[in-house]
Amino acid sequence: MKLVLWSYWRSSASYRVRIALALKGLDYEYRAVDLVRGEQADPAYRARHPQALVPTLEVDGVPLVQSLAILEWLEETFPTPPLLPSEPSARARVRAFALAIACEVAPLSNLAVRRYLADELRLDEAAQTRWHHRWLEAGLSACERMIGDTPGPFCFGAAPSLADCLLVPQLYNARRYGFPLDPFPRLREADAAMSALPAVRRAAPEAQPDAPRG
Repeated sequence: MKLVLWSYWRSSASYRVRIALALKGLDYEYRAVDLVRGEQADPAYRARHPQALVPTLEVDGVPLVQSLAILEWLEETFPTPPLLPSEPSARARVRAFALAIACEVAPLSNLAVRRYLADELRLDEAAQTRWHHRWLEAGLSACERMIGDTPGPFCFGAAPSLADCLLVPQLYNARRYGFPLDPFPRLREADAAMSALPAVRRAAPEAQPDAPRG
């Protein structure tokens, strides 16, 4: 099976998929899509991903899109090591956490939103930062409560899950915006546990072939 990942180094959604691929020990070919230069709008790429987004994971030439759908496919196709618990209610909790980030938090900081705030609403840098911080505070506070008193060090126990694959890119973005993470001890604990894993470090934005050098 040949896997080709169309990705952008700083894309949160791409980062999630890279983490899962690395945790499962899967080899893949990396193909960069420069979102800043607008390469996602190229007709050849849009033929792979009708929304003109990243990532796209091609499986023997067949494109899979939307990061959570790709993560579920990876879990179903390569179940070891598992990223979802075996017990149904525990699986639902992990999925709920992942969806909270993917659907409620992350989209508010994506490139299209940032450009709209700057170009259409004419918000200066300080106003944009306040806007992002307001929604990060709401979203990450909810995520901290969703983990609650669940033993760590990862989001939902002693091993990484789908939730951790979503958390790491979100906290990476929060730090980009200078958002303080001190009020979220469980999120920071899980993030630190993930960051200690060599597989996760290989998936980091700065480790990607299209990341700026120097």
